[in-house]
Parts: sequence; structure tokens; C-alpha cells
Amino acid sequence: MTDRPDYSLEEAALARGIPGVAGVDEAGRGPLCGPVVAAAVLLMPGRIPEGLNDSKKLSAARREKLFAELMELAEVSVASASVEEIDSLNILRASHLAMCRAVAGLPSAPGLALIDGNMIPRDLACPAEAIVKGDARSLSIAAASIVAKVTRDRVMVDLAQQHPGYGWERNAGYPTKDHLEALRDLGVTPHHRRSFKPVHNILYQENSITR
Repeated sequence: MTDRPDYSLEEAALARGIPGVAGVDEAGRGPLCGPVVAAAVLLMPGRIPEGLNDSKKLSAARREKLFAELMELAEVSVASASVEEIDSLNILRASHLAMCRAVAGLPSAPGLALIDGNMIPRDLACPAEAIVKGDARSLSIAAASIVAKVTRDRVMVDLAQQHPGYGWERNAGYPTKDHLEALRDLGVTPHHRRSFKPVHNILYQENSITR
């Protein structure tokens, strides 16, 4: 049993006559701010970059290198759901919305989408299978995890320049000690998810004080 993803799920689907298999994953369900980003990646047999793995197991430099290779060698679509959509829908539904948008944006419509996790998004534009821990099992999902992670990290670096002090260029918006301290000291930005408990609690305290 290998601890690295492989192409067996995709090969099994292709052997059944399915015309193309896309891996789908998201980045940014846990952070307190910023969009949730999803990627759909359709790998081309014979043109698969070496070293694809779950994005969490790769260094930032390695992710960047693989991201560049994937953009050149694979069909890639990236989409997001906004902070407003996260707050109105909830983070799970917003993640699924971003996934649907990513699949719909692929240049070629896949015959099957392999979704990381245990749920298939509603309104997906093609048949799908949910793959638990898919980024550790499927090369296509691993590729999508890399694209989603790199894209979202870049978004957070840009937002960090607009809102210095929160450390988003380092923590990507996750509730780290420095981020939580900055949230208390500097307040809530328009990019914070108001439905998330630490942000909601600070807003509640501010409203209590101003009354």
C-alpha cells in the first residue's frame, strides 16, 4: 500500500469508457477570512507532472513548481465563493458552490468528477464520486488541491498588503495566535467571515460596548 496518490481511480473510469476524469478539491474552509477556492483539474495521461501529492504534504516552493507545471500540462479551472456567500450559505455549501463553478469552467466537460471528501456537491455539471481523503489517493485530486492552495495563498498575500497587521501572508487567514490577537487589536475587516465564531464574538462584544 503506497502512501502517495496514484492514477488508478482515473484509469478505472477511463476503462469504463468515461471520456475524461477531473479531480476537484478546495482550499480555505478553515480560515476566518477570505474566499474559499476550488480547483478542477483534468490530467492528460502521459503528461502528468512528477511528484504530485496532497498539497499539505508539500513545501510552498514545491507547490509553486507543480502549480506551474499543471497550468502548462493539464486542463485547469479555478473558482471561488466569496465571504458574503460563505456567510449567507455556510462554509460547506459555499465550498460546494466553488467546486461546481470550477467544474463548469473546465475547457472540456469531464465525464466524471472525483470530489475530495464524503459529499457530492448539488448542481454539479457532471456525474461525480466522493473520495474520502482523495488528495492522498487520486493524482487528479492531489493536483486540484495544489492549484486551489497556491491560488488561495496568493489571494491572501494580496489581501495582506491591503490590510497589514493580521499576518495573512503567513497564516493564510487561519485562526493562529497572531491573527486572533490582531483581530482583537485592529478589529474586523470586510474580508472576515462574520458567521465564524471568533469573528462573530468580537463583533458581538463591540456591539455590546457601543450600546
